[in-house]
Amino acid sequence: MGGSRMYGSLRGIGAAALMVLALAGCSGVPPQFKDNPMGDLPTFGALPSETATDKGKRYYRDGDYGLAETSFRKAVEEDHNNAEAWLGLAASYDRLKRFDLADRAYDVVIKLVGYTPTVLNNLGYHQLLRGDREAAKKDLVAAHNGDPQNPFIRNNLLLMQDPDHAPDPWEGVVAPR
Repeated sequence: MGGSRMYGSLRGIGAAALMVLALAGCSGVPPQFKDNPMGDLPTFGALPSETATDKGKRYYRDGDYGLAETSFRKAVEEDHNNAEAWLGLAASYDRLKRFDLADRAYDVVIKLVGYTPTVLNNLGYHQLLRGDREAAKKDLVAAHNGDPQNPFIRNNLLLMQDPDHAPDPWEGVVAPR
């Protein structure tokens, strides 16, 4: 009697093991999710990934001008007509004191969008940084005539009159948004 009980227990364990193995094969997980739990299905409602221009703006706002320059450069390599990225690249070069490269970037911005008040403001500040106060005044006055309520332009005009006006020497550059 003891032997049949033992065999019965072993049979029960064997049957349970077979059921577990059988159920493991039928886990109900579609094959596309076996190796990749996220599958290749699109994620609806998700935010788009951050573009190189967006990264450049974020780095610029955070004061990481080298990383901003890298991101804006990548953005203009991806889209040569991205005026916003070119302006951000020029402003980043200004912050890095690479005025020769900033000049080139401003040239492209001007070809793309012309002498807008924002471009003229940044050019005026660029000239201030280079020490050319006459060129800065010309650009800033033209920027002010185009957008008299712009606080960045007004600040740069005040900065030209009184260099101690701005506590941050870079306050006048329009940060890419």
